[in-house]
Amino acid sequence: MSDAPTTTGTADLEAEIEAQRDHLADTVDQLAHKLDVKAQAQERVADLKDRATTDTGKPRPTLLAAGVGLAATVVLLIWWRRR
Repeated sequence: MSDAPTTTGTADLEAEIEAQRDHLADTVDQLAHKLDVKAQAQERVADLKDRATTDTGKPRPTLLAAGVGLAATVVLLIWWRRR
């Protein structure tokens, strides 16, 4: 019966080591992702594209309206300064 506690203790220790390995692997993956600037830039571009377009891939109407309003403001400012 002296083998049971040792086997249980060994199994617990092996399980703890495996959990630590998984945690360490996750930490290394997170650090590698932080250092991958190109991947982060691509994710931001994809996020902005998703927010700026509809599900069909067309620009959102509110974004178009804002663009038209901005263009009209620039044209009016140029016209006003030349007068």
